[in-house]
Amino acid sequence: MIEQNKKISVESESVIEVKELAISYETRKGEVPAVRGVSFQVGRGETLGIVGESGCGKSTIALSIVGSLGKNGRFANGSINFLGEELIGRSFDDLRRIRGNEIAMVYQDPTQALNPALKLGRQLAEVLTTHQDISFEGAWQQSIKMLEQVRIPDPDQVMHRYPHQVSGGQKQRVVIAMALLTNPSLLIMDEPTTALDVTIEAQVLDLVDDLKNDFDTAIIFISHNLGVVARVCGNIAVMYAGVMVEKGPIEKVFASPLHPYTKGLLDCIPKLGMTKTTSQLIPIKGRVPVPAEITEESCIFYPRCDFREDVCNNSQPEFLWGDGDHGTRCFFTNVISKKSKKRKVVKKSEVERPDGSATSIDNDILLSIDHLKVYYSHKSNVSYFSKKKFVKAVDDVSLNIKEGETLGIVGESGCGKSTLARGVIGLEDVTGGGGDFLGFDLSVPLSNRNIEFIREIQMVFQNPDSTLNPSYSVGKQIARPVKRFGIVPRRSVDEEVYRLLSAVHLAEHYYGRYPRQLSGGEKQRVGIARALASRPDLVIMDEPLSALDVSVQASVINFLLELQETQKTTMIFIAHDLSVVRYLADDVAVMYMGQIVERGPADAIYAPSYHSYTEALLSAVPIPDPAITKKRIRLLGEVQSSINPPTGCRFSTRCQRREMLLDNGKLCEREGPQWQRSEKGNWILCHIPVVELSQVEPIVHGRGKGAKSKLRPARARY
Repeated sequence: MIEQNKKISVESESVIEVKELAISYETRKGEVPAVRGVSFQVGRGETLGIVGESGCGKSTIALSIVGSLGKNGRFANGSINFLGEELIGRSFDDLRRIRGNEIAMVYQDPTQALNPALKLGRQLAEVLTTHQDISFEGAWQQSIKMLEQVRIPDPDQVMHRYPHQVSGGQKQRVVIAMALLTNPSLLIMDEPTTALDVTIEAQVLDLVDDLKNDFDTAIIFISHNLGVVARVCGNIAVMYAGVMVEKGPIEKVFASPLHPYTKGLLDCIPKLGMTKTTSQLIPIKGRVPVPAEITEESCIFYPRCDFREDVCNNSQPEFLWGDGDHGTRCFFTNVISKKSKKRKVVKKSEVERPDGSATSIDNDILLSIDHLKVYYSHKSNVSYFSKKKFVKAVDDVSLNIKEGETLGIVGESGCGKSTLARGVIGLEDVTGGGGDFLGFDLSVPLSNRNIEFIREIQMVFQNPDSTLNPSYSVGKQIARPVKRFGIVPRRSVDEEVYRLLSAVHLAEHYYGRYPRQLSGGEKQRVGIARALASRPDLVIMDEPLSALDVSVQASVINFLLELQETQKTTMIFIAHDLSVVRYLADDVAVMYMGQIVERGPADAIYAPSYHSYTEALLSAVPIPDPAITKKRIRLLGEVQSSINPPTGCRFSTRCQRREMLLDNGKLCEREGPQWQRSEKGNWILCHIPVVELSQVEPIVHGRGKGAKSKLRPARARY
């Protein structure tokens, strides 16, 4: 486990100290408070994590520090003291000198932070030439050194590339390098890993750990992912509706939360070992109030609190310190810290497999995928007579999915997960192979599929904003497939739409609302309702939870489980969050470079023996518990090109366990591996005997600092 930061004390040097900060915005309806009475401080080499749902004021605090509130934002009260100087009230020129020089910020989307028309080297060098008295040549050399420090391979070459010519993980590292070029005293990171693969996310978090030690930088880390915060932060501040409701050392807050909102956030998260048959997620009811709805007479969390009493509705609690450096804003701290809301759930329709995992009774094969291939023609500038090349996005995949069960598909970006789903549903033409779905041939192009075939397979996409028409109401968009497929008579269409809205826990008045009037979670529920409108037997879900807050995510997960239980809907669930997949899925398939490298029951996939790639993915999952120690495996390099994949085993160029073979992995380079089946029932595509793979150390191997495992250590390469 990482060494946690020391508690910020009076004796330590505070880089930034925020006192009673209040921020409001001028709107057509008057002045609206966005942040109220927030106080914290961060010292050198320390990291403060700020968490909370969307709309809680996290990013507003960050923008206030760098002086970017916008024309309608103003400081209503408080102080921001940076290295002994007050920032509030400073002139634009003063703030411009400080921004990018002494205070740097890393935003969520590196693509938007980089200029697509300029090479990366010029953008990096300009940071130094703007803020320091240095020549362009000197700035160029310093930029190369900084790229080396953030572990970018071939920094000389990267300097001459445009943003679109590097991967997402490398873009984020370039932005971090840009922020660190001037050796700032304060680094603000606003959701820096949200859009990254779990493996790249782990590398970026390792980098954050190194930076705070090497540069002695104070870091404010903003995130909605509690696992990420537990990984890199020493202290945590929990925001709700513009107010800080809890603050303290990361170990104390996670072990014994004092505020019901903090406890609610932790109860929303599926831990890596949790399953749908043994536990249930507890979503926080309701939603974060908009600033205009907040009243001064009661506790801001009162409408959503499970511990509320009359006193909560009549007065506001003050922020009080309990265990020295651990404080909260609540009347019933002692009650909350002792009461648990988790409860065991076992469904009647499930029985035990011989290996201990659960499955539904009397399930038949609903979807059979047989040697499916999806290739894309690759255009290049080579001679007309050159051999045509293809991107092998999906290459010889075979799977079976049982009726009423959920298949989880995991892997890094570009491994073929979404392409496989799009090939099944017909949005991509199948190059080879095929499959069977209720007697229908999956190799048939979408244009030649009959309406019954289309009706039985529906898809929920990752971004509801890109799939919902902003010009049509929610009701009309759900009604369209109901009419198209003739689900009910025309006179009953509205009644069916109301039934679907109720199924996704949306009231009838949502019928007339437009997408812009909905929250992210509500939009995703509308997308699910529309996919269910044709009453399909198979629903494919491509990253449906990645953009949602943890409370909304828990609510959607519970709804999907309820849907599967009541309607026996079969699902393919694609995600990069392996904890969510473990919780939802009955079976899991792990993809790498267009191929399945491991498949089997979820219980078997998440414990040895597993494929080396699966092991690396699990090692990278951030666990929302700082007391848990975890094996550290980081994959070398990037995913290879699907145009010219490696000969033999495709994972051989990044495998951390090749040395377990007698020939040090030369067999992996020469020949493709064969499938092996473990005693637990999972199939592994690997040259290493499954008996040896079963002896490797589990990913999670202890709790607490200094916990040691008696099992053989992993032979990872770094």
